[in-house]
Amino acid sequence: MKAGLFAASIGLTMMMTQSVAAAEVTAFVTGAARRAYETLAPQFERATGHKLVAQFELPPTLVRKMDAGEPFDVIILSYDIEPLIKQGKLVAGSRAVFGRVGVGVAVQKGAPKPDFSTVEAFKRSLLNAKLIATSGEGSSGRYVASLLARMGIADQVTPKIRSGPGGTSAQLVSKGEVDFVVSGLPPLIGTPNIDWLGYLPEEINSWLLFSGGVSVKAKEPAAGRALLNFLTTPAAMAVFKENGLEAP
Repeated sequence: MKAGLFAASIGLTMMMTQSVAAAEVTAFVTGAARRAYETLAPQFERATGHKLVAQFELPPTLVRKMDAGEPFDVIILSYDIEPLIKQGKLVAGSRAVFGRVGVGVAVQKGAPKPDFSTVEAFKRSLLNAKLIATSGEGSSGRYVASLLARMGIADQVTPKIRSGPGGTSAQLVSKGEVDFVVSGLPPLIGTPNIDWLGYLPEEINSWLLFSGGVSVKAKEPAAGRALLNFLTTPAAMAVFKENGLEAP
């Protein structure tokens, strides 16, 4: 990323937040966005004087925390938060979009590469595999579960799936404990010994939107909006791109 572009984005953020007193902002962040968020958070703190406190979990866990009344200012999920706005849980007009990611396949470096060039080839690869990793309750994992049902092979393949908390699927494929992983790219970036092979065929792929919004119960709504504004500056979007997201 060019230093000048990043400096310009920080300057823009400072102008947007100069009238906002320093605050502590609590952010619920999907684990799939953690790498990009942790790169950008210190830049935002230095530019604005705000302090960020983040909780990183899979989206269903974050939504359960929200529904249980656990306080937060901003939430960032690996799907579109528009339904949460319609449900009155997030502030109307606060929706920010950071990028999108498809579902694809990765293997341990040097491992045999499954054929997923067509829907039928992917189906055979799933049926022939001994063990497969997914993100489980993560957005891509839940999509894969629905896809298996659509393809009529859930009964055969589901028992072979291994998953766990955020980062588990990356570790499983990196250590060669599964034949391959079916996942979005962001959770795999930064884990060594992984070869990303590409996206599933378009007819069975799912593009997951990464988006965020401000809680209707936020203690620091202005600072929360400032954070979302910062995360959608060109320099910040470039960081999301470096960490596996494509332009929305």
